[in-house]
Amino acid sequence: MRNRATRFLIPIVAAGLLAAACTSGGTPTPAPGASAPAAPAPAAEGGAFPRNETLYTSGTQWGPPANFNPIREWDSATGTKGLVYETLFHFDPVAGKLTPWLAQSGSWVDDTTYEVKLRQGITWSDGKPFTAEDVKFTFELGKMETVPYHNLWNWLSGIEAPDASTVRFTFSKANYQQWDFNIYSRSIVPKHIWEGRAEKDVLDGINENPVGTGAYKYHSHDQDRVAWVKNDTWWGKAQLNLDPKPKYIVDIVNSSNEVAMGLLLQKGLDLSNNFLPGAANLVSGNFGITTFYPEPPYMLSANTAWLVPNTTKKPLNDAAFRKALATSVDVKKIVEGVYGNLVKPASPTGLLPQWDQFVDQAVVGQKGFAFDTDKAKQMLAAAGYKDGNGDGMVENKDGSPIALKLIVPAGWTDWMEAIRVIAAGAKAAGINVEAEFPDYNALVEARNSGKFDLVINNERQLSNSPYTYFEYVFQLPVQAQQNTVNFARYENEEAWKLVQQLDGTKTDDIEGMKKVSSQLEAIMLDEMPVIPLWYNGLWSQVSSSVWKNWPSSEGSAPKSAPTMWRNWLELGGFESLASLQPVAP
Repeated sequence: MRNRATRFLIPIVAAGLLAAACTSGGTPTPAPGASAPAAPAPAAEGGAFPRNETLYTSGTQWGPPANFNPIREWDSATGTKGLVYETLFHFDPVAGKLTPWLAQSGSWVDDTTYEVKLRQGITWSDGKPFTAEDVKFTFELGKMETVPYHNLWNWLSGIEAPDASTVRFTFSKANYQQWDFNIYSRSIVPKHIWEGRAEKDVLDGINENPVGTGAYKYHSHDQDRVAWVKNDTWWGKAQLNLDPKPKYIVDIVNSSNEVAMGLLLQKGLDLSNNFLPGAANLVSGNFGITTFYPEPPYMLSANTAWLVPNTTKKPLNDAAFRKALATSVDVKKIVEGVYGNLVKPASPTGLLPQWDQFVDQAVVGQKGFAFDTDKAKQMLAAAGYKDGNGDGMVENKDGSPIALKLIVPAGWTDWMEAIRVIAAGAKAAGINVEAEFPDYNALVEARNSGKFDLVINNERQLSNSPYTYFEYVFQLPVQAQQNTVNFARYENEEAWKLVQQLDGTKTDDIEGMKKVSSQLEAIMLDEMPVIPLWYNGLWSQVSSSVWKNWPSSEGSAPKSAPTMWRNWLELGGFESLASLQPVAP
């Protein structure tokens, strides 16, 4: 799975979840004739970056840095959000709680009012003070229709800044789950610089000279990299007790796994967030390369890969058929044969391992599914799907032929192999499924407009709440163009009301969240609007030749996410960078 900047949502979770989407799935084949770029070398003041002061990363940018606009969370240069621009909170997936960041605290003072107290003494990188007016201004940018968090204003009534360190948000309706997502996802921008920008410039502007509150400042960029330099006056050193040691962070544009592998082995790269099929051999081969886990699956889980059926098309509009199709998929063969155990098979609910407490095991035991070709055949027969002409494939109930196309983008080699396994399993059960590999842009157009049969998708990343997962699956109403959610075009009013009920459940009401999640899981397993397959990994391979104390499951090492993926620096990625220590002084 790549951290391709997709579309982290335009409905809530738009940009933010899109961010989520920022990790699309498969692995593109290397460009013809691709060769490794020269090992690290943009110029710093007085020459090349000192190797012992520079952290080299790769795996998030697949073309020249497009912009430095933190509102564009899906294609801004890696580090724009997280290194330069910061959010009110971070979210710690290990502890399952918000961590105050620019905010010193935040709380609901009543059912529809949330008050933030900001840390004092923070300045923007141009020396201007950071105040409540900056926070108010940033969230009010969402009133512009093209800004990704515009829909927040469907239930946010107003914002007040009664003093320099207090921000008060008033809501017509308290969507607690969404709000927690927003307060760790929205980059705060300086009012004194952004004020007066036209809507088009707010969304589409390059923002060539980013001014943030973060631990790093813009240094330079070229076609193949972007460089950040440490902000020596960063407020977090005193107030968070964090002091990132790399003076420079250089993120290298990389369109080839082979290039990433070469740089990593040559010690020209410290952190690779690329999907590297040979990661197991790297870890066991005494190359000084490690991953979060020392054995399979090696990586933390980042998102769920689903088989998404177009539920508006026959026979995919039949839940019984979808359940039979789910039962025909040999996920174990994909996990072992395609990925070499670099990924984990998904639970029948598809909820990520970090959300295990919300999985109702009794519901899974009663309604879950597992690979069983013979059972899939029996389920098809019981639902009225027969092989009338003796060709080994069942027909629709009216006798018309079934010929389904399963698509993933050409060049995404792991997904291409995965859908060959899926198609073969379906045929073994009597379902005629053919694997096809259209151009990526053509696939997106077909998927978003509903002109497809079956597609693999993994738009949603780990977040603060399983709400974001269910919102992806069940969001209504279905539009002519479904750009970020419910690609299955599945319509279930009861389920959507439950998702909204979950959204309105306070985030510290774990039992209340479990109760609603259980009901949604029962609907998912009865209806199969999407078919969970595997958990894509948070691809991350690190070298300890220059920097040490990387996150690891072992011993006392940090347990945060070792990643630079967009919208993950607030999910532990920054804390991972801040924990690093130089190998040599």
